[in-house]
Amino acid sequence: MPAPKVRTKWRPTLALIVYVVLLAVMALPILIVIWFHAVEASSNRMAPAEIGALVVAFMLTLGVAYVLTRTITGPIDALIARTEEIARGGKGAIRPLESYGTREIAVLSQSFLDLAGKLVDRTEYVRSFAAHVSHELKSPLTAIRGAAELLRDDDVERPMTKAQRLHFLDNIVADAVRLDALLQRLRELAQAEMPVAEGRSSVADILSSLRERFPALHVSGAGDTEISVALPQEAADIAFANLAENALQHGATLLELRVSVDGRTAVILIRDDGSGISEANRQRIFQPFFSTRREQGGTGMGLGIVRAMLSSHGGTIRLLQTTGAGTDFEVTIPVQILSG
Repeated sequence: MPAPKVRTKWRPTLALIVYVVLLAVMALPILIVIWFHAVEASSNRMAPAEIGALVVAFMLTLGVAYVLTRTITGPIDALIARTEEIARGGKGAIRPLESYGTREIAVLSQSFLDLAGKLVDRTEYVRSFAAHVSHELKSPLTAIRGAAELLRDDDVERPMTKAQRLHFLDNIVADAVRLDALLQRLRELAQAEMPVAEGRSSVADILSSLRERFPALHVSGAGDTEISVALPQEAADIAFANLAENALQHGATLLELRVSVDGRTAVILIRDDGSGISEANRQRIFQPFFSTRREQGGTGMGLGIVRAMLSSHGGTIRLLQTTGAGTDFEVTIPVQILSG
């Protein structure tokens, strides 16, 4: 969608408004002095002291106008120039101004720099994510194409055996299943990045959904499981199902959700008894498409979806340090305040 354009029309500059207003304010005492002289019969001439006072007032007015325009319009012009520089140069151009003039302009500039930083980071994320998606989709597509070409070019004189055909067909099916899993994860990620509606869900409902969906896991809850959090049920199912699926894929048989409340934030500790995460991989688990189970069909997008889903509703997730086997995640999400 093209960016909306400001309607073109003549508009006065801030400097012009400042000068006009101050000169108009100064003109009031001048007109009063002239009016008094006009009604006085004794003298029609202004005294030198009066003329000098008016000249001094005029100079002071110009000085005040200059200070105001330099204090206000200077930083605004610099901020406009910085926006154009950022548009051309990207992240390297995001740096503070030399002068801000007033507190309000300083706050505005900081808000702009924060927004620009987030937009540039988002652009870089999208660029990197697109490259990862292209690579991940290309691998199974190439394998499917290769297997299909081999089946098509099967020589009549030296035909493939049934076992060979089944092997290539199994490869095609496996790669098609992987493509379907990738597309499903992409749909979930898109839903996580752009939540369509607000809502709430209780931890008890999340536990019930996990027990129904993952019968191989013994799912238990502790603490205030009846509390409602500001996370729609569908989003909660996607986020916690990804965590449960990761635990199951790493050999877990137990999954515990321990709930506590800190002010208006629910803190949920998710603990499993699986094989855990190695120290070398702890810093990489939230990276898009990082997976230690790629051969078993892992997409490496589950934890990224969880983080995006929680972040879009004001929540966070972090990996906790563990001493033994298993994995501990800490999820925070705002508590849903029930009205009425």
